[in-house]
Amino acid sequence: MCGILGVIALDNNEPIAPSKLIRMSDTMSHRGPDGDGFLFAGNYDRNLIDKSVAGRDKTYLFQCDNHRSIGLAHRRLSIIDLSTVAFQPMSDADGDVWIIFNGEIYNHKEIRPELERDGYKFKTSHSDTEMMIYAYKKWGIECIHKFRGMFAFCLWDKKKDLFYMVRDRIGIKPLYYTQANGRFYFASEIKAIIEDETVKRELNEQGFYDYFTFLTVPAPNTLFANIYKLKPGHYIKIENGKVSEQTEYWDIYDNVEYHGNKTQERIQEELIDLLRTSVKYRLEADVPVGVFLSGGVDSSLNTALFSEISDKPVQAFTVGYANDEKLSTYKNEFEYARKVAKQFGCDYHELALTQKDLMDFLPQLIHHQDEPIADPVCVPVYFVSKLARDNGVTVCQVGEGSDELFWGYDTWKRFSNLQAKSELPFAGLGMHAGMGALKMMGKEYSLPYEMMYRGTHQDKQLFWGGITSFAENEKKAIMHPQLRNQFKDYTTWEIIKPYYTKYLASTPEKAQVNWMSYFDVKVRIAELLLMRVDKMSMAVSLEARVPFLDHKFVEYAMGIPAAMKTKNGESKHILKKAVEGILPPEIIYRKKQGFGTPVFEWFFEDLGKFAMDEINSFAKETEIIDPKMIKHYFDTKQGTKVWYILNFVMWWKEFVKR
Repeated sequence: MCGILGVIALDNNEPIAPSKLIRMSDTMSHRGPDGDGFLFAGNYDRNLIDKSVAGRDKTYLFQCDNHRSIGLAHRRLSIIDLSTVAFQPMSDADGDVWIIFNGEIYNHKEIRPELERDGYKFKTSHSDTEMMIYAYKKWGIECIHKFRGMFAFCLWDKKKDLFYMVRDRIGIKPLYYTQANGRFYFASEIKAIIEDETVKRELNEQGFYDYFTFLTVPAPNTLFANIYKLKPGHYIKIENGKVSEQTEYWDIYDNVEYHGNKTQERIQEELIDLLRTSVKYRLEADVPVGVFLSGGVDSSLNTALFSEISDKPVQAFTVGYANDEKLSTYKNEFEYARKVAKQFGCDYHELALTQKDLMDFLPQLIHHQDEPIADPVCVPVYFVSKLARDNGVTVCQVGEGSDELFWGYDTWKRFSNLQAKSELPFAGLGMHAGMGALKMMGKEYSLPYEMMYRGTHQDKQLFWGGITSFAENEKKAIMHPQLRNQFKDYTTWEIIKPYYTKYLASTPEKAQVNWMSYFDVKVRIAELLLMRVDKMSMAVSLEARVPFLDHKFVEYAMGIPAAMKTKNGESKHILKKAVEGILPPEIIYRKKQGFGTPVFEWFFEDLGKFAMDEINSFAKETEIIDPKMIKHYFDTKQGTKVWYILNFVMWWKEFVKR
């Protein structure tokens, strides 16, 4: 797990200053505290490079061949093959193919022998990075179909003047890019790119609008104008200085086999076998590995399967909140986490957070997010990551993905019921009448109103993602009147519709749960849940791994008949039945709680005053949000929505204003 950065000359062969590239890399030092490396190639002055790295404990490589100017940088968090031979940037023996890589290829030990039989000579003992180089030399870019893992990498084929920027299938690792000054910039974090002061920091106004639907900005956009992120399962090619569009190399339904002819018992057995394999792959490391444990089904199952394989007690970590008896929106899960930890003989650690912890952390939160990830769960994810790192663990397994694959949310039930009602004959007439009644009641921004709006427009699909906290009219109301007019004819359905069209054309079973899974894996998981895990864990130099999002496991789960995922209103039916012999019933069948943050209560205390001051100051200084709507949220005590707006305001102050 690392951070990567590159600047490639396109139609301007003037190289970026070596000191600037080093400074850009230093913004990501938290992603790679174990070392860094640089490659300078092309039109560089060797003396200038030597001067830039003088007095620094840095490894760098230099080539002065007659080709375009290139600067590559890598920050290393050593996980697999801790030797200095495995440092990056790395090349083949001839220096023809180079790579900088963030992530892990879990099946590298299976691919390497095939390459060795073909005569490829390895200099490292077991580096997955070196395996990727020779896999490319053998199979070309099609090698990515052999990789099982999480990755974002840049590969440079020097002889062909060819670059590939690739993001893994699910989007576990981020990769951002822009074009400016005749150069192509890319990095694991946006802050590395904008450290070059000639790259403009401007608000992407459409991204601002869509942010209030998804609490993040869907790829390929970001909240920065003209800075983009690579979509999951996509790559970009730069050949002879020409940048391609994003190319999709994987979609969820590409390899899905529908399991409608299998018994439920067989599917349950195959599910656990696949997950056990996934967990085993994610124990591949030369450093200590632990697990985040909440006491829910997903984290407990991770812990149980991890314990089966490990010959040492599993290091398990959880966080909660001090004085949780005073909280109405969140209760600690320590009781359940302790029970699971005891059953599987874990070395267990827990931490109780306070409002002061959040307040003190807020500036760092915004800094590490790069662009707002407005889910307040970022806060406990950071602190549980820090708890693990402080106890000597470098890698942790986490439970993201299970809810999206197996119908794990109560909100999905509401959407499904509303969808079914909306498809009844004459349902639209009732919805129109209902909208009029709600308007008369002054509830034009309510969730029911939004559902009615969707049911009479936009292909009649009600589910626009697992968050959608703001209705379309509400998002327009948040905007300053000058900006509001710009989006009077726009809705976020324009982002969603291509996914819905592809889902309809690809799914082996048209069922509402399958659409929900497909869209939330493609957008919510990739750009919200996985980014909160990546940014918050990497902030403390911890690698997070997601067994439920192994692409083989995802493909299998998406082929399970919808009727097996929920029965009699019970969420995650088939997964719960599958783990009955592994976890105790009181863990499997307890009411789902979720990993939360009590921002609602805290907005009545110090957090609320801080938010009011920050947002009001921003509203006076800019013409982006409408102060009247902000006052409405404070007056009606909608603390969670204020949190989403506060995240945006603090992002603007940190990254745009500065």
